[in-house]
Amino acid sequence: MKRIGILTGGGDVPGLNAAIKAFVWRLADEGHEIVGLRRGWASLLNIIPEPNEENSAWMMPLNRQNTRAIDRSGGTILHTSRLNPSITKPEAIPRHLESQKGAADERGRFDLTAAALRTISFLKLDAIVALGGDGTLSFARRLHEEGVPLVAIPKTMDNDVFGTDYCLGFSTAVTRSVMFINDLRTGAGSHERFLVVELFGRHSGETCLLASYLGGVDRAIIAEVPFECEKLYDLLAKDRRDNPSNYAVVAVSEGATVVGGSIIERGEADAYDNRRLGGIGEVISEFFEKRTGEKTIYQRLAYLMRSGAPDSLDQLVANNYGSLAADLVRRGETGKMVAVVDGRYAAVPVELGGTAKKRVDVANFYDERRYRPNIANVMGVPMFLH
Repeated sequence: MKRIGILTGGGDVPGLNAAIKAFVWRLADEGHEIVGLRRGWASLLNIIPEPNEENSAWMMPLNRQNTRAIDRSGGTILHTSRLNPSITKPEAIPRHLESQKGAADERGRFDLTAAALRTISFLKLDAIVALGGDGTLSFARRLHEEGVPLVAIPKTMDNDVFGTDYCLGFSTAVTRSVMFINDLRTGAGSHERFLVVELFGRHSGETCLLASYLGGVDRAIIAEVPFECEKLYDLLAKDRRDNPSNYAVVAVSEGATVVGGSIIERGEADAYDNRRLGGIGEVISEFFEKRTGEKTIYQRLAYLMRSGAPDSLDQLVANNYGSLAADLVRRGETGKMVAVVDGRYAAVPVELGGTAKKRVDVANFYDERRYRPNIANVMGVPMFLH
C-alpha cells in the first residue's frame, strides 16, 4: 500500500479533474491512499508539520466517492496557485516559516525547498504526482533532484511543455477559440469591420496558429514572429475588399510583439517572473481605427479559452495520462513525465522538460511574409505539428 499526494499548479485548464479521477480510480481499489494537496505547491509550505495541527484547508482525501463526477466539469477540485517554494516571494511565506526563511536571493526571493521536504516527510508520502506547466514542473524537477519519488503530468493551453507532443487543455482551448472566432464573425460582417481576436500565448503561438488555421482567419500573428502594423493593415484591408461581406479577421497571440517593440505586460510579476499579458490586440485595433477613421471590433478571449468542460480529445488524453501516472507510481517508476511522443503515449524523464523550449516551427508551418498559417505537406508530420 502506498500513500500518494497529487496536486495541480499554475493556470487551470479543462481536463485536470478528469486526470485526477482516472488516477484515483486506477489506484483506490488496490488499497492505495490518495491525498489531494490543495492549491499546488503552496500546500507544502502552508501545511504545518505537527501532529495536532489542523491542516484540512490544505489537503483532502481522494476516493471513488468524492471524485465520481468531477470529470464532467473543467477547472480543478484541488484548486491551484503559482507559488514555487524554491523562489518564494516574502508575502507568500506562511507565518510559521518566517524564522526559517534564511537569506533572500538577488531578486528578494527565498528558497523554502527544505520546508517543502519536511512537509512531504511529515505526510509520509511515498510519491507525489504534479499536474502543471513549465512553472509547476520546474519545482517538480527540483524535488526529483532532492530524491522525492515524483511523476509529472503536463498541462498548458499553449501546449509548450518540452518533451511531449500534447499538454492537457490545448485541444479545448483551440476548440473554444475557433468557436468564438466564428461567432464574432456575425458582428464583423454585419458592421463591415475589421475583427481583432486576441488569444492566450505568452511565448508559444501554437494555439493561435491552429485556431487560425481551423477557423480560417485572414491573418494570424503568433508570438514567435514580430510584425509590422502597417503591413498587417495593408494585407487585412485587401482581405476585406476581397470579402463579399466586407470584413476581415486577424487572430493574435497575447505575447506577440511589433517589430522593435516588446511584449505588453502589466502588474507585478508572479513567482516565475511572468507579468500579466494582454493588450497587443488593442494596439492593432487602435492602429486600424486611426488609419481608417472607422471602429474596429476587438475581443480578448482570455479565460473563455480555459473555461468549461474539456472537449473529447482533452477528456481522452486526461483519462489516459491519469491512468499512466498511476501505473508508473504502482511500479515505482518515478522521475518520469507522462507524454505523447510521435503520436504514442510514453513516459519521458522529468528532467527533459527543462532542457529546451517548445515553440512553433515557423519555417515549416507559418508564412512570415503573409502573416498566415502555412500548413501543407503534412505526410509523416506528427499530429500536433512538431
